[in-house]
Amino acid sequence: MFSKIKNTLKVTYDELMHKVTWPTWEELQSSAVVTLVTSLIFALVVFLMDSVFKNLFEQFYKLFQ
Repeated sequence: MFSKIKNTLKVTYDELMHKVTWPTWEELQSSAVVTLVTSLIFALVVFLMDSVFKNLFEQFYKLFQ
């Protein structure tokens, strides 16, 4: 059992050190900026949708008071 775990760790280490292409610092920064901007746009869209539906439901409920 321990030999399987040891082999798995060895293969994993080999994969990470010799087969994975790590991004450069510039690529990492660029990806972070894209992720940040996309997240902010998505948050803004959700906020706007929430505001619109809140106002619509308030108007709808006023009809029945």
